[in-house]
Formats: sequence, structure tokens, C-alpha cells
Amino acid sequence: MAEAKRIRLSESNISSQLVDIEDQLCTNLATITLHDPVCVVYNPLSYAVETHQCYVHKYGNSTKQLLFLGMNPGPYGMAQNGVPFGDSHYVKEWLNIKGNVYKPVNEHPKRPINGLSCDRREVSGTRFWGLMEELCGTPDKYFTNCYVHNYCPLCFMTKTGKNVTPADLKAVDKKLVEKYCDVALLSVMELLQVKFVVGIGKYAERRSNLVVQGQVNSKVVVGGITHPSPINPQANKDWRGMCVQQLTEMKLLDVVKEQVSVNS
Repeated sequence: MAEAKRIRLSESNISSQLVDIEDQLCTNLATITLHDPVCVVYNPLSYAVETHQCYVHKYGNSTKQLLFLGMNPGPYGMAQNGVPFGDSHYVKEWLNIKGNVYKPVNEHPKRPINGLSCDRREVSGTRFWGLMEELCGTPDKYFTNCYVHNYCPLCFMTKTGKNVTPADLKAVDKKLVEKYCDVALLSVMELLQVKFVVGIGKYAERRSNLVVQGQVNSKVVVGGITHPSPINPQANKDWRGMCVQQLTEMKLLDVVKEQVSVNS
């Protein structure tokens, strides 16, 4: 297995370089032979390339103060349309994402891809983007200081269609996936010149910490918020309130709302 190498970016705008990083990551991940329990893999950056790149070029074309980092696509979110936490309503109506979504290779019969026509709500995305809309009003205001990105772009499933998170991969697979994803995450952080990374859930926070700790001179501050997934009991109590409190304690709520510019 080839060693993970830093990604060399072409001279282009920031969003195009983001796409380059993601393309190289997908190429690297495709070299891994995954073991049980993974039997099916979806890559929305391939079959949902139009909607995904619409998101990247629309909102990822400038440096950012804060990077919100998710784990990997959910079956009714980014797996459907290529947008992190991609609840179809918010993707179409608030983020105004457009484009065709095609079918993945080896589509699982229990996990059909319906793209922007998916009528099943993605609760994590409803909660996350709903709060960002409440705090900022418009996407342009939100994305002035912030960007949302997933640590791993692939959706993993068992032979029955059950979702498998990166944390639940077999140890040998997990090590390789994390090796390549760590390199790509560092490239994204440096390209966007972020000062803060907020992991959405413990796994994303932990990977962010490990990447930052591996850089001797890094001044990036890592924090975390509770994952909004309905399978997380904490999130079903008052996720909005918890998230606002956590952002406030990290002194990042006004960064999200674009009320301050952090220069330190």
C-alpha cells in the first residue's frame, strides 16, 4: 500500500483546489480492499458530482474562520445529494443547490438514491442546517466565516444495507481510511486557513485533534459539538440548546453569526 502523501494543488481558485483534494482522497480510498462488515460502498462525490461541486464552488471559494467537520455521508443525507448533512429540503430551499444526481455503482435495493427528489427527511441535516438558518438567516452570511466538510466522503454499508461508520470499520481498514482522510483534512484546513475546527460528534473531533497535534506549529483550535443524529439520545433532548451552549462556551457563536472577525 502506497504511503499517504501531501496533496499537491494546482494554481486555481480555492473551491477548485478543494475539489482536487477530494478527488485525490477518493482515488486513494479506492485502493483499499474493505473487509466485512462492509459489502457496499457509495461515493456521492462521483454519482452526485454535479450537486456536490455546486455546493463546493458556491460556498467553498474563500478562506474561513471555522470548519465544521462531519464524519461521513448518511444514507438519507450526503449519500443522496453530495452535500454534508444533506437534508433534501435544506439543500434545495436554503442552500439552493442544483444539479443532476445519478445512480451509484452497485446500488443497494434497500438504499436507493433519489437525489434532490429524496422525500425522506435527514434529521441530522434538519437540525444542523435549521440552526444555522436560525442563527444567520442566509447561507451567504453563514459561509462568510464557516464551511461544512466531511472527514470521509464514502458511505459504507453491510450486505443488508445497514450503515457502517468509519469508527466501526475493521481495524486494518480503519487504519488505512484514516491515514488518507487525515492527510486530506490537513490539506483542507491549510487551504481554508481555518483558525477553528469543530467536530460534529466525538469521532470527527478526535480525528481533528490528532491531525492538529501532528503539526508542531499549528495554532488551530479544535472543539466539538454534540452530533445531531436521532440515534444519539442526547441530541433528542434539546440539540439546539446544547449546540448553542457549546458554541457559546467555545466563544464561536458570534463567529458563526458573522458578528466578529477573529484575528488571533
